[in-house]
This record gives sequence, structure tokens and C-alpha cells, in this order.
Amino acid sequence: MSYNPNSLDTICAALTYAMGIDAPERANAKNPDLSAYVDTAFGGERADRIFMYNPDAIAQWVYEKYAHLMDEAIDYTDIKVPLCTVMPSVTPVCFATMYTGTQPDVHGIKKYEKPVLAIDTLYDALIRAGKKCAIIADKSASMAHIFNERNMDYFVYDTTEEINAKASELIINDEYDFIAVYNGNYDALMHRWGPESIEALAELRSNSYAFGEFTMLIRKYWQKHNTLVGFAMDHGCHEIDGGCGSHGLDMEEDLNIVHLYKAYPKEK
Repeated sequence: MSYNPNSLDTICAALTYAMGIDAPERANAKNPDLSAYVDTAFGGERADRIFMYNPDAIAQWVYEKYAHLMDEAIDYTDIKVPLCTVMPSVTPVCFATMYTGTQPDVHGIKKYEKPVLAIDTLYDALIRAGKKCAIIADKSASMAHIFNERNMDYFVYDTTEEINAKASELIINDEYDFIAVYNGNYDALMHRWGPESIEALAELRSNSYAFGEFTMLIRKYWQKHNTLVGFAMDHGCHEIDGGCGSHGLDMEEDLNIVHLYKAYPKEK
């Protein structure tokens, strides 16, 4: 098996580096590719806005095989960052790693459960630095639970449409320094019908389109900011018996993912 060399745990410190603040207390080293890109794209300045779009379960193999369904995610980003997620490759474990910069043995979520993280997280680091943060997710999502009990704003809804509408509203109002938007629509249909089903691929297309819409709003309303945007999934997926989909195993299909990023320097 061939796994991507850089771990998902490198993203957290790269994001804090992009904003010029200290990483969470136990975060591992920053991703070298993303950090170098930020240095070049902002000309040595730091980002004062980050927008993270977190679609669930879009594997690297899905990204590569169905690139024609991801036009916006590809066209509106500059850098592809291959990553290896963590085991078990399930949503709360992976997002805990993404936003703490630590492995499961450190952050403490080692199976599909959704406790509030006690460890220092990206959000704690941002709050200490005086940044205003928001998470937008559906009620059952790990993102709506494991980062709770922080001095930040949580917007929790029943539907993808409500999530995307609130994200658009927050971008237009331009009051937050860091926004994370979670959408589990591809994951939900992938589990039921399989990763390559028409139903799941329609949601893959929807994720890319939504990212494009958010990017267009950011380009219009955040012109005064150095902004980093990310299309950043948690884990991959594979097909199982009966034509359904799953994830959580120690295999390339579940562990190899690709994040996409783009920097928008402020207008001079």
C-alpha cells in the first residue's frame, strides 16, 4: 500500500502559521507545502481571514477519477496538498486531528464518538489571538459537537441548504476571522448507494459548486483581507458488498485524501 507521506495532523499548524499566531499546544509540525505556498502567495504577509470548506468522505481516488465533477474546487484553488488521514478513518477522529494537529492517542477520540475535546485546538489558539470564529454544520455532525464549549459561534441546522445559506450570509457580513463549514451530503449518499453512485456523485458535484459560490462571495466581500480558502476533507471511502459505501479501514482508499487551497491577497 502507498500512503501519502504528510499526515493530516500537519494542517492545523499550517493554518495558524498562515494567520501568524501560535499553534495549539501539542500540534505537530506545520505542513511544508501549504506553509511555503502561504509565504509566496501573501508576499511574506499573513492571512487575516481563513475560510475552510469541509466536505465529508471525498477520497483522493474520487477526486482524481471524477475531477470533471469538481471544476470549481479545482479551478478556484492553486495548490493541491496530498495527505494521509488517521486511523480509524472516521469523521470525529479525523476532524479532531485536522483541528488539533495531533494524533488520536493525543486528542483522545479513537472511535466513532463525539465528546467535546478537552485538548487545545485550533479554535482555542485563534480565540487566544483575539480572532472571531464560527462553525456551521448539521445537528448530527461531529463538527457540531467535538469543538463545543469555546468562546465562539456555532450555527447548527437540519439541511445542507440552510448551512450553505448561513455560510453565504457570514461571508457577506464579513465579521469572522475564521469560518469552518461542514457538509456531509456526499458521505450520507455514499454510505447508502456507494461512492460512485449517481446519487453520491451528484452530491460531489454539489460540494464543488457550493465551494465555488462561497469563493465568489469571498472575492467580492473580503477584498480588504488577506484570505486563505480551503477545500478540506476528513477521510476517504470505498465500496463494500451490496453496492454501499464505507470507510474506517487501513487502506489507501480511506486514508489518502487531497486538500485544495487558494490565497487571495487583499487589494492594495
